[in-house]
Amino acid sequence: MTDDQARRLHDRAAELGAGAQIVEIGSFRGRSMIVLASVAADGVAITAIDPHMGSDRGPQEIEADQARGDDDYDLFHANLSAAGVDERVTHVRKMSDAALNDVEGEIDLLYIDGAHRFGPARADIVQWGERVSGGGTMLIHDSFSSIGVTLALMTTTFYGGRWKYVGRSQSMAEYRRVNMTFGERLRNALRQELQLLWFVRNVVIKVLIVAKLAPLTRLLGHRNIDEWPY
Repeated sequence: MTDDQARRLHDRAAELGAGAQIVEIGSFRGRSMIVLASVAADGVAITAIDPHMGSDRGPQEIEADQARGDDDYDLFHANLSAAGVDERVTHVRKMSDAALNDVEGEIDLLYIDGAHRFGPARADIVQWGERVSGGGTMLIHDSFSSIGVTLALMTTTFYGGRWKYVGRSQSMAEYRRVNMTFGERLRNALRQELQLLWFVRNVVIKVLIVAKLAPLTRLLGHRNIDEWPY
């Protein structure tokens, strides 16, 4: 998570008042949740959803590994405790689709950073996005960076009429739930389609890293040649 992305999380959470609700899907070891919970006002309900199965942790880490997941779980709570926010956060240790009934009411701020494969990513956007209140915010990590997440966006937010694209901080895209007119939908689709150029660049960078040609990524403006483009 970059500084710009942390700032976007910080600013959206800081806007909420008592009685609002924040839900995060995919917490890993707690960095993003610490940002959210540290700034949220008293009376804001905060839920972290992560099964901590050791799966979907990053590139080439798709399969479950319970020992690795248990380590992540322990570090998640240790990090939240060290930041003084562990007691503020309700942790639901389930897959996101199994946790739908564990959260009651509408969501004011939804942050999705779960499995990046097309099926799970699309399900999170559709199922959990449906729970976001009118005027509420949905933030999605690895947008226009991950192939699965980008395809999920193309089949949900690009041409629909309810998710207005606000902008992005690197690969963290922000959407606002509103009802758009036909003209607004066309402009909304175009703004997202323009991000596909950046998406192609990111895919090429990933291919070069996997092919052990990471130094060539500098030609595309990628500074941290050993890291995925986030």
